[in-house]
Amino acid sequence: MSADTRALAEQVLAAVGARSWTLAVAESLTGGMVTSSLVDVPGASAVLRGGIVAYATDLKSILLGVDPVLLAEGGPVDPDVARQMAAGVCAATGADVGLSTTGVAGPEAQDGKEPGLVYVAVATPRAVRVHEVHLTGGRGAVRAQAAREVLALAVETIG
Repeated sequence: MSADTRALAEQVLAAVGARSWTLAVAESLTGGMVTSSLVDVPGASAVLRGGIVAYATDLKSILLGVDPVLLAEGGPVDPDVARQMAAGVCAATGADVGLSTTGVAGPEAQDGKEPGLVYVAVATPRAVRVHEVHLTGGRGAVRAQAAREVLALAVETIG
């Protein structure tokens, strides 16, 4: 884990803890990287409820409550899917804050969407925010950048 990712993970946990909230993560393309970066921080257990890696499209619906019609019509790489994943992981785990990642790590396009297209979302008791990002590099670089992007959005959203 890079130093900036670790710093972001520490900031997220501190911000969530300062509000006496709890946190959970729904991941697709990052495959557990976000949750792992949070778990690497000592004391994470005070706020982190857990993570769900819903890599297969059907698991986004089954485990996270993403609308199956949305998935069938637009595929899993969609801002509304990211939004529903973030809200869904809160519902599934009882957390106050949910983070989510969905996108195309590459090297091939998926459902007509180019590698590097990623949606990250943060659900809080106040609102859900989604950002579209276009990342560059190989598969590993896109995944690592996506993990940093969702943590950065969480810091920005929570405060």
